[in-house]
Amino acid sequence: MVDVLEFMGNMYPELLTIGPFTFHSFGLMMALGFVAAGVTTYYGFKRKGLNPEYVYWMTIAAAVGGLLGSKIHYLLLHLDRLQDNPMTTAFSGAGLVWYGGLIGGTLGVLLVVLIVKLPLGRTADAVAPAIAIGYAFGRMGCFLNGDDYGRPSTLPWAMEFPQGSPPTPEGLTVHPAQLYEAGASLLIFFVLLYLWPRLRRDWELFLAYLVMAGFERFLVEFVRFDRIGQTQQQLLALATTLAAALALAWVHRRPEVR
Repeated sequence: MVDVLEFMGNMYPELLTIGPFTFHSFGLMMALGFVAAGVTTYYGFKRKGLNPEYVYWMTIAAAVGGLLGSKIHYLLLHLDRLQDNPMTTAFSGAGLVWYGGLIGGTLGVLLVVLIVKLPLGRTADAVAPAIAIGYAFGRMGCFLNGDDYGRPSTLPWAMEFPQGSPPTPEGLTVHPAQLYEAGASLLIFFVLLYLWPRLRRDWELFLAYLVMAGFERFLVEFVRFDRIGQTQQQLLALATTLAAALALAWVHRRPEVR
């Protein structure tokens, strides 16, 4: 199984080239992630009694806002690269930061929600599982692209990324941190489906997602490779977990509004 995953991760960062256009495995997984998130949100809206016609525009807003937010966050963390080579750094396909994507995607969705006047709490709960499944696909894209892998490791499932971004040195095996996050996000997705009928108050399901996603991110940072802003990312993940847990406890315990 490890050999199959390593083959996929190292041999297929590019799927097809037609003239000047190259189709990347990362782009394919991102597209599949947005489709999966859109379908999940559609059923989430129906289950929450919301109009599913708005899901199309929300998915587009999440995609545009997420990509812009993740890129902007990356550029803020790498201002030196932006100064040295502004056009290549700003418009390359590399360099996407999760928290920036979460913030940008959330702002994009929030804009649609405010325009069409959807209830914030119920909408957030309806999209929570979609965020988890979409992120799992995105991390699989990082794996296929050989990007954002972990620290050196000799564990049986550790692997090389000779065509990665950047490539691993010959003979050096590392943690496949992308797979750790993809698997954790899939687990979070199924946990949210389990919690759905049990967390009935507005905001509970979304806050439960933030607790689990923040904690997952905090843990995986211990095995990801050293990079600029890593401590900041880990502290932000921990702060997200704690803040969301406190908010979830408050929402769960507050008196019902009659």
